[in-house]
Amino acid sequence: MPEQVKTNHRKVKNLSLWLCNSAISPFVIFPITMYAVGWGVERGNVWPSGWSGILLDVVILDLWIYWWHRANHRVPLLWRFHQVHHLDQWLDVTSAVRFHFGEVLLSALVRAVVVVCLGIPLISVVVFETLVLLGAGFHHSNLRLPVKIEKYLSKLIITPSIHWVHHHNIQQDTDSNYGTLFSFWDHLFGSSSKSKRYASMVIGVGRLEDKRLDQLLILPFK
Repeated sequence: MPEQVKTNHRKVKNLSLWLCNSAISPFVIFPITMYAVGWGVERGNVWPSGWSGILLDVVILDLWIYWWHRANHRVPLLWRFHQVHHLDQWLDVTSAVRFHFGEVLLSALVRAVVVVCLGIPLISVVVFETLVLLGAGFHHSNLRLPVKIEKYLSKLIITPSIHWVHHHNIQQDTDSNYGTLFSFWDHLFGSSSKSKRYASMVIGVGRLEDKRLDQLLILPFK
């Protein structure tokens, strides 16, 4: 199969998974989130109000997603769903939305617990999810930043070079660099990889090949 055709096939597959998640969101994800926010607001936000409170909420939610991401690699049941994301054998913006609907549902349920317990308001959730979407598109892209820009950005946020190592088909690298927005969690909790991105880095999971869309959808249940 010509390379361009293969590229188009994987993009269609990735976007099809995104459309699947978009289709269930109004009926499942949004209601879970709104219910959690409503219940959480009744409990009261434990942080300051205003922009300082939103910033603190974003940091806390990013810490949550760091540990959730790490659990997806460590807990076999969760990895069944998360491996659908990692079977992609190249990275671009479409990789940022390539997730199994089961993982999206589980993520929403676990996040709801955090939102309720801390009384996180809707505005903070919206700001956080917007930043996650933008950040995921950025660090899954095949951009190569100038060395100086990469050096300074990577001290605070996840860059493409950091996240490409996370998708390296060597398990030691795959099980590292779990951050989504901020890069300091990996340094703080000892999960930062010493590997550097290089041009011929092989992306994927070990020796496993990517699968057709229908096979990816049923993969976690096999």
